[in-house]
Amino acid sequence: MSNIIAIVGRPNVGKSTLFNRLIKRREAIVDSVSGVTRDRHYGKSEWNGKEFSVIDTGGYVVGSDDIFEEEIRKQVQLAIDEADIILFVVDVEQGITPMDDAVAKILRRVKKPILMAVNKVDNAMRDADAVEFYNLGLGDYYTISSVNGSGTGELLDAIVDEMPEPDEEEVDNELPRFAVVGRPNAGKSSLINALVGEDRNIVTNIAGTTRDTIDTKYNRFGFEFNLVDTAGIRKKSKVKEDLEFYSVMRAVRAIEYCDVALLVIDAARGFEGQDEKIFWLAEKNRKGIVILVNKWDLVEKETNTMRDFERQIKEKTAPFTDVTIIFISVLTKQRIFKAIETAVEIYQNKKRRIPTSKLNETMLEIIQQTPPPATKGKFIKIKYCMQLPTQTPQFAFFANLPQYIRDPYRRFIENKLREHYDFTGVPITIYFRQK
Repeated sequence: MSNIIAIVGRPNVGKSTLFNRLIKRREAIVDSVSGVTRDRHYGKSEWNGKEFSVIDTGGYVVGSDDIFEEEIRKQVQLAIDEADIILFVVDVEQGITPMDDAVAKILRRVKKPILMAVNKVDNAMRDADAVEFYNLGLGDYYTISSVNGSGTGELLDAIVDEMPEPDEEEVDNELPRFAVVGRPNAGKSSLINALVGEDRNIVTNIAGTTRDTIDTKYNRFGFEFNLVDTAGIRKKSKVKEDLEFYSVMRAVRAIEYCDVALLVIDAARGFEGQDEKIFWLAEKNRKGIVILVNKWDLVEKETNTMRDFERQIKEKTAPFTDVTIIFISVLTKQRIFKAIETAVEIYQNKKRRIPTSKLNETMLEIIQQTPPPATKGKFIKIKYCMQLPTQTPQFAFFANLPQYIRDPYRRFIENKLREHYDFTGVPITIYFRQK
């Protein structure tokens, strides 16, 4: 199970630049104008064999200092509630500002690990200037430059040192966890109430009714697992700052700790941008995924309505199209138990192990018939493959020149694995390694 690291701090100290460096992708927009980060950015990172999620808590509205301070207070408080480790970023160029003081005052009362990163330290003179940040009363700090990466290695070492070691036995003995995720008002709580046969969760037609993640044990018809109801993620323009951040944090937390994500979408609205974000968040976390199209009873249907709807969703989830889409109605209980059966099947797919001998017998014949294209006049030969001993399906293919194998061939291999073995709804990772 992964940990959540929240990056907090006042505007324009380099939080988004640090976020991009930690996840090794340029996802967050970076600009010298404060208030550029409007949406919540979240991504996966890994250091010394430990995985964790990083959340950039930018997104402050441009305005007076009073508005800034109020927004910072909300952001930091919510980060404290949800994150496992808080990364407080300050700017050596500006020194300690009243807003830094306001954040530090809140952080001093927190029992969770707090790491302070003094950013923009790219020479010895600035390194000496960083001493003043001891005055914030948060103890030692780490000098970094998020632009060129100096100092980030020591910071990451400190982050992973603060992470608890996972209890493998405890993890193995837990019941499977199925998280019901999606936009607000898509019918997540109603689905859980319909499945367990009682009104366990409050349901209204007002978006945002569910504020917490709620666990419900399900033990019927031979199935036993935990169902997790979550707050929905909505568009930025539709909600206040704190509620949007709260919802994203809760959805991230639920997906981090689940085995299969049941993504509920509203048939009347279709597969929108927020649904797509949740889908790719689950995929990044290598979780099983089922897409449930709710309120299907309200849609006017023609001969190919269902087929066309499914095709539109798969166009948006490409290249990961091996996902089961079930059209349900929570109100009439149409196909809701099929949704559970499918989730259990996908959980089993996620745990599937292919014997090495059978894998080689099948895949090497396919590779022999369709070898990787030659690059720079060099022929690539794959001689052996195996499934790695990991919690999610990961495969290693050993070749003489793995560096020349491109993504299209990687996708070809993945498609053949899916064709011969049932990995529906589960992301597959493929590595090409030196023979």
